[in-house]
Order: sequence, then structure tokens, then C-alpha cells
Amino acid sequence: MNFLTVQRILGLLLMLFSLTMLPPMAVGLYYKDGNWQPFLQAFIALAVLGALVWWPVRKQERELRLRDGFLVVALFWIVLGIAGAAPLLLSSRLDMSVTDAVFEAVSGFTTTGAIIFPRLEALPISVLYYRSQIEWLGGIGIVVLAVALLPMLGVGGMQLLRAETPGPVKDAKLTPRITETAKALWIIYVAVTIACAIAYRLAGMSTFDAIAHAFTTVSTGGNSTRDASLAYYNSAAVELVAVIFMFIGAVNFSLHFLAWRYRQLSSYFRDPEFRAYLTILCVAIVGYTVVLWLTRYTHEPGDALRLALFHAVSMHTTSGFVTDDFTHWPGALPVILMLAAFIGGCAGSTSGGMKVVRWLLLWKQGQREVAQLVHPSAELPVKLGAKAIDKRVIDAVWGFFAVYVMAFGVLMVALIATGEDQVTAFSAITACMTNAGTGLAEVASSFTTLSATGKWICILAMLLGRLEVFPLLVLVSRTFWRK
Repeated sequence: MNFLTVQRILGLLLMLFSLTMLPPMAVGLYYKDGNWQPFLQAFIALAVLGALVWWPVRKQERELRLRDGFLVVALFWIVLGIAGAAPLLLSSRLDMSVTDAVFEAVSGFTTTGAIIFPRLEALPISVLYYRSQIEWLGGIGIVVLAVALLPMLGVGGMQLLRAETPGPVKDAKLTPRITETAKALWIIYVAVTIACAIAYRLAGMSTFDAIAHAFTTVSTGGNSTRDASLAYYNSAAVELVAVIFMFIGAVNFSLHFLAWRYRQLSSYFRDPEFRAYLTILCVAIVGYTVVLWLTRYTHEPGDALRLALFHAVSMHTTSGFVTDDFTHWPGALPVILMLAAFIGGCAGSTSGGMKVVRWLLLWKQGQREVAQLVHPSAELPVKLGAKAIDKRVIDAVWGFFAVYVMAFGVLMVALIATGEDQVTAFSAITACMTNAGTGLAEVASSFTTLSATGKWICILAMLLGRLEVFPLLVLVSRTFWRK
């Protein structure tokens, strides 16, 4: 294990991260909200801390191995949550505890969007911007940005990308050089965000709200500047923009890259995961619409379709935006919406959940097992499209599924042990571990009422969900530390 190299990278990343305090400081100065000083103080503190970590080992330039990549990624997301809490703790306007500040920062960087503030519209505008910015940075993965920048500083980035990228298959390259791949993904991410901001502005949002919501829509994070979320605008145009860009954010960015490079949309429809993702959404929208209309929750089929379309896309992409209190929807719909977050979007996207490709592989494996019972001697490979999937990938998916479910169960029981009721505990861990951020019962509107212990349990759930369990769990295994 190259501990000195890991220390050097963490120092560099902290110094890079300190620069993200400057935009919210500028917003605070521009809008004269009286809250720019905490961001300046955080910038100085994090830059100095990063320099102190980096300076003693600045000449350590050994190439990262895969184990080093896992350690850097896991440590950086943990350190990121603590460092991101700095301006919130330093603000005299907020008066936050360490637990609340870390919860808010981790919620942002993991694109969970779980709210800790009782009232958003009472916050300084610089804090509202900061909440959106950290979701945007966490969306495509700040590690991917690091992959693009670290080679300029003498540090390779392939192992970081492999350790951080979600999904069961991680070795496909879009370009010959991994740095070029990271840069291409960021260019697409920025371009989609700009398009989303323009669309929101044309739909009637103010310039600030359009930028803030573009950050959290494309990152499928779901943070809003309004207490009522997007319901505040009561606008079909705003909702349509949100639906389109939440959908785009939850699609594998490799497909966006291929569509852009070859100027054709067929790249999307040739991908089995995208087709499955689109099918699941269409079935969900139709099902929700029928239930809402037949139960007379809405009197017009058009209203039922509008509600179903928005919330299906929002929860299936783990964005967590709302335009209606779906906790009061009829029948089992509230629970179904929560369960939908477990599916999530596509691998390689900004969304959370377990990813469509894993569920697709589990489904095909189930079909294979049924066929194997009828033809026990036949060789029946699991295929994704025309490609046969390696048995190791199938085993990895089953292993991920088992560990994910066990971790969910342990965390839910732990939250119940703090005094929360079963519905609150189930929906809180679901919201955090899938990075959807929206729950039921006591956490339907915010996580403010949870105990300090409960919030730390949710923080762990958010990190496990964002890193897809294994990069954190591998750190506590003896195999990882064995030479």
C-alpha cells in the first residue's frame, strides 16, 4: 500500500476542493446576503490543510495501484463530507451542530438531497447556491474531475476512475487515454447543465433559481431553493424541463458521449440497459396514471398523467423532486415509489439506486435458471444484447445484491433502535442508501427530527449508497490490508 502517495493525492484534492468555496463567496457578495465570510474562511482553512497534508510527501510520485485507488476514493468521500461542512459550521447565520453540518454536506456530495434545514427560504442565498453546487460536483463524481486534473500534477488517474465509477462493468474506455475520457464526460456534463439552466429560465424561473435547479436536476440530486420544491412554481413547463433533464442525467454518460461523437441517437437504443430503463419508466408512468385516475385522486386523466410522469421520473432517477405530497397517494403507491428508487438509473449516470443493468442481469440470470431446469445439460450463457456476460460479472452482481440488502437491513434495524418507527426507519434508509433523499412518515419533508445517532446512521447509508457499498466495506476486510 502506497500510503505516502495516497497522502499526497488527498492533499492535492483538498487544495483543489478549497477552490469550490470561491463561487458561493462570490454569490454572497453579489447578493449582499451577509454570509460570504464563512466561505472565505473555509477556502483558506482547506487550502492550508491540503498544503500541510501534501507538502511533506510532495515528491512521492509512485503510480497508484487498484487498492490505492479504493483507499483514496473512500477516504476522499469521507473527508469531502467533513470538509464540505466547514462553511456551514463557520456561518453565524446557521448555528448548526457538527452532525447537522456533516449530514448536509454528505447529503449534497452524494446527490441524496436529504434536507436537514426546517426552512430553505430562510437561508442566505449563498448557502442555497452552495447546496446546489455540491450536488452538481458530486453528480458526475468529483473523482472524475480529479482524474482529468491529477495527471497534470504527476498522478495517474485510472485506478481512481475504476474505484469510483458505478456499475458492474468498469473497464470500457471511450477514448484511448483515461484523462481524455474524464474531460469528455465533464464537457458533456457542463453542456447538459447549461442547456438545462437555459430551459428553466425560458420556462419562467429567475436566473438564480434556473442555475441552482439546473445543478440539482442534471446531477439527479433534487435539492431546491424552495420549501415546496418544484411545486412552488406550479408550472407544467418547469415540470417538463425537470423531467427531460432528470431523464438525461440518469442515462449512462457513455451513451451521451457516443451520441455526440457520432451524431446519432441509435447509440441509445442499441444499449440493452437503456431500453430496459425506458421500458420500466413507461410501465411505471402508465401504472401510476391509471391508479391515480381510477381512485379519483385526480378528476382529470391529464392531471393524473402529469403527476405520474413527474414523480415516476423523479423517484426512478433518485432525484427526489416533488410537485405533490405523494405520501398521501392512494393504495401502495407511496411505497412503490420508494421501492422504485432501489432500481435507480443506468450505470455510469449521476443517479443512485442499484442501477438498471444489475436488475437486468438478475432478471436474465433468473430466466437462465428456469431454462436450465428444463434443459439441465444445455450451456445457456447470460447475454446482454448480443454479448455473453462473463460468469464473474454475474457473481459480482449477486454478491453486490446480497451485501447491499444485508447492509440495508442492518442500518434499518440500527435506526429503529434509536427510537424511530418502522416506516420512518425504512423510508429514511431507503432515501439515503438509494440517494433519493425523499422519505415517508417523519422524514417526508426533512430529516430534522432524527436523533444525532440516527443522522450518523443515515450519513453512513448515503456514503454506502454513493460508493455502491464495496469501496467502503473493502477497507474493513483483512484481505485488503494483507500484503
